[in-house]
Amino acid sequence: MHVMIFGCGYSGTAIAKAFVGENVRLSGTTRSADKMEALRANGIDAFLFDGETMDDDLRRALESVTHLVQSIAPGKADPLLRLLGEDSARLLPRLEWIGYLSTVGVYGDHKGAWVSEETPCVPVSGRSRERLEAEQGWLAMGRERGVPAAVLRLSGIYGPGRNAFCNLDKGTARRLIKKDQVFNRIRVEDIGAATRFLSARGLDGIYNVTDDRPGPPQDVIVEAARLMGVEPPPEQAFETAELTPMARTFYGENKRVSNAKLKKAGFEFSFPTYPMSLAQLWQDGHWRG
Repeated sequence: MHVMIFGCGYSGTAIAKAFVGENVRLSGTTRSADKMEALRANGIDAFLFDGETMDDDLRRALESVTHLVQSIAPGKADPLLRLLGEDSARLLPRLEWIGYLSTVGVYGDHKGAWVSEETPCVPVSGRSRERLEAEQGWLAMGRERGVPAAVLRLSGIYGPGRNAFCNLDKGTARRLIKKDQVFNRIRVEDIGAATRFLSARGLDGIYNVTDDRPGPPQDVIVEAARLMGVEPPPEQAFETAELTPMARTFYGENKRVSNAKLKKAGFEFSFPTYPMSLAQLWQDGHWRG
């Protein structure tokens, strides 16, 4: 097995760790030469990829890739789909499975209602529309190649070194209050485990990768502060809070995302709710950035 992860950052590295095993080669790309050493420290063959061109080393590596995971944000178009074009069979002759990391943002706003993989997508932001187009491109490649292609729609990602404790510790945590707003979240290790699960079973199609407990974002901050034994930041009304345009768009989408399809397939989450997950992060000291 040769697993190649394009855009091997926070989630990509967790995916690589989930695939560690005998006779498994792990490869990953990064845009930054500085980050190559961190990938190698995790047992990942590192390749530079700027989204524009593939060098000879990367092309050679693709020849033996059996499992391809793409996590690079599309921009105006998916950079890898564009480069592979009509040549995917030649560039990836041994391909057995494709995983594409998307976002639950493709569903758009559903006023707090539950959504599933069957729910029509009405993306609000341009970046979510681009994700939806990329999803279709990867599913189409899977059909053309006769290879299972799974789209993993991820909710808000957190885990060791990237969580509410870190934000409280740095003084950047905010307790914004918007009536009836809920967010969905997923622990990064469960992204890795879900990717391994789907690939091991050769599953394709669309899967929501999100935990069991959508909830108001301020509740997560309060729970983390309780575990730390500190006062949570004061409540701020969303309407009057200073936010970047991107942060404000997140609050323009309100939905509860169901993971029933993934669980029905047999997947078990290690971190199904944020209270138990935060407790584990705190206990194991994974709370500093």
